[in-house]
Amino acid sequence: MTYCVGLSLEDGLVFASDSRTNAGVDYVTTYSKMHVFTPSPDRLFVILSAGNLATTQEVINHIQRDLDYPSGGPNLANVRYLFEAAEYVGAVSLGVQKEHSSALAQSGVSGQTTLLIGGQIAGQPHGLMMIYPQGNYITSSPETPYLQIGESKYGKPALDRIVHPGLSLNQGARLTLVSLDATTRSNITVGPPFELVTYERDSLSLGVRCRFDANDPYLIGLREAWNNGIQDAFRNLPKFSWEEPEQQQAQMATPQPVVAPGS
Repeated sequence: MTYCVGLSLEDGLVFASDSRTNAGVDYVTTYSKMHVFTPSPDRLFVILSAGNLATTQEVINHIQRDLDYPSGGPNLANVRYLFEAAEYVGAVSLGVQKEHSSALAQSGVSGQTTLLIGGQIAGQPHGLMMIYPQGNYITSSPETPYLQIGESKYGKPALDRIVHPGLSLNQGARLTLVSLDATTRSNITVGPPFELVTYERDSLSLGVRCRFDANDPYLIGLREAWNNGIQDAFRNLPKFSWEEPEQQQAQMATPQPVVAPGS
């Protein structure tokens, strides 16, 4: 299992992913699920992947092959719009899945993969899209400026409460790490190293690309700050109407002196 998330903000894009592909008591493997393509100076694409590892690796290999040895068909170097890039990648993904579907079905294994693609082509707005295993896609919007793939449910609440298009790239980057960390607390199949990329609108080059291991001091500090903040928020929740004031409760809990009759 995996978890990847992308934000489409006014200032640009943020991408984050875990690197765990299998987890158990004795067996954990890690592979990067973040792939960056800059096929020409006027464009940049980031692809995140979740699903069958063999399928996603073959899809990425086909995309790179089409760039290295163009055949006259579409590739990331000649598409004119971001949605055309999504259509092309979706077609490659669907083709790879169909090629192996029969053999995988006989083994009871799913060959499906889901992808996030984001980036920008010069003269066009930046954007973020999710490509389904069937090859079709949806795009983010100002009302829903984030997209997730993989084990998404545990990291969703923080996004729903905080994300909006006006976040800065650094704020968005911190939020995606919080979302990833929240997922690791609830699902062992998702875990560090975490990869993070930011892209500033119209720059056509990556802003920040970094990796956080499980013992990274920043990641530990982020986790502790978020957890402490949640605890403080919980303690400060409004009291029920039937709850007695804390001061009165404290007085009731304090033993009162016993006064003897006639004293």
